[in-house]
Amino acid sequence: MSGAASAGAAVKADGYGLGADKVVPVLRDAGAHDFFVAHWSEVPEALRHVAPAQVSVLHGPVRAEDAAYAQETGIRPVINSIEQAKRWIEAGGGPCHLMVDTGINRLGLSLVDIGDPVIAALEVDLLMSHLASADEHSVLNARQLERFRTVCTAIPARRRSLANSAGIALGADFTFDLTRPGIALYGGVPRSELAGAIRQVAYPQAAVIQVRELAAGDSVGYNAAFTAAGAMRAGVVSLGYADGFLRCRGSSVLRCGEAHLPLLGKVSMDMIVVDLSAAPDVHEGDWLDVPFDLPAQADACGLSQYELLTTLGPRFRR
Repeated sequence: MSGAASAGAAVKADGYGLGADKVVPVLRDAGAHDFFVAHWSEVPEALRHVAPAQVSVLHGPVRAEDAAYAQETGIRPVINSIEQAKRWIEAGGGPCHLMVDTGINRLGLSLVDIGDPVIAALEVDLLMSHLASADEHSVLNARQLERFRTVCTAIPARRRSLANSAGIALGADFTFDLTRPGIALYGGVPRSELAGAIRQVAYPQAAVIQVRELAAGDSVGYNAAFTAAGAMRAGVVSLGYADGFLRCRGSSVLRCGEAHLPLLGKVSMDMIVVDLSAAPDVHEGDWLDVPFDLPAQADACGLSQYELLTTLGPRFRR
């Protein structure tokens, strides 16, 4: 989908919640060469699987020790400001990436600073910017594209990169030399043009830890939010908001094969309760499928696809 451009991979936030140790080797073997993390603390996991020059830290050298660590390991810092550029040069310099803000007003060198002599002294491998509204039909997309083209004429760099997952769907004008997909690598669909082209990646499961026989009038969970109208079979499932299954997902339906198992009552920290009426053969210790088609679940619960992924708790075995 990136056309003539190479496709890198955003693997920050523990591989978007799926485990960097799991996703980095898969993406590496699929052909990705450039890997992007946000925090310096995320570097060691990536380095277990790829060479240091393939790893970039988006937050840049905020402290002198960050620049020293980059020099020691050989990873690529992303420079975001004049201050970070000075810090990098003082540490010894060398190849780095440069983020320029073209309209999102988060991290990135201000446009008024692109001609600063300190920036001219950098050895820029990848010149980058980040789209603010690529998932929308926004005039800001064309505006940022034009600004980035201007930046590219002003700052020499070996490669250029603008498009994230949604930006790739905007077409060849946005792909430049390298794209930086994130959510689309993990089953997210940020724009309708990608619908049908992106497959689900994560398939969470949770175990039944007790089966209960409810009688008419029995209530379930905190605040007795559900009361049984008649005799029914229910399963207590080892899954809760501490695992990222937040209360806004209380209308979800777990599955066992083709059987649909609605939630009963409120989601608690470690447990949910499901109706087992459609699955008489489910017993303690059996595994249930947790719905995780990202676009569908985001529409159902109001969380973004990004939040659904990155809030997956550490108790899931990746």
